[in-house]
Amino acid sequence: MRPYFRLLRLFMMAAFVASLVSSAPMRAQHPTRDPLTAQQAEEVAKAGIYPDQRVRLYTKYLDEHANTIEKLAKRADTPARNGQIANSLADFADLMDELGSNLDVYSDRKADIRKVLKPLNEAIQRWKTMLTDLPHESTFDVARTDAFDSSNDLAEQTKQMMQDQDQYFKEHKEQAGQEWHMPTPKSQ
Repeated sequence: MRPYFRLLRLFMMAAFVASLVSSAPMRAQHPTRDPLTAQQAEEVAKAGIYPDQRVRLYTKYLDEHANTIEKLAKRADTPARNGQIANSLADFADLMDELGSNLDVYSDRKADIRKVLKPLNEAIQRWKTMLTDLPHESTFDVARTDAFDSSNDLAEQTKQMMQDQDQYFKEHKEQAGQEWHMPTPKSQ
């Protein structure tokens, strides 16, 4: 009878170790939130090579997020509402950071997006006002601070890009209106 219990104990120990090993990757995989819906992500992807369209889409989606946050802020103060606001603010900040990354690419490519930068700058000011007007709740203060930092970064980036683009296209009038600049090879 004794060998049977040893075998059973060994089997149970092996099952326990196997369950720990198989569950470790699941704990390490944190679900990541995507600030865009599947349809929005598809629209952004379709606008991929058209910088002005892509910036307009991001601005539109950020406006939608801002409206959602404003509506949530008007609801009764509950832990569920505060959690939703915190999640919405995190998505809002992520989306602004994503737009900032796109602007970096367009700046490097010398894409002429001056027409969409002014409306974007105006929208950023609205978003900053919305963030400032939110009630102070410890539940989402960190998320609001992150969103406010992202909006400040995006505002500074947009302002700088407007100045840089005005200067660049003043000097390179032949490239105005282009979606990206393909440098011409220098002859040897």
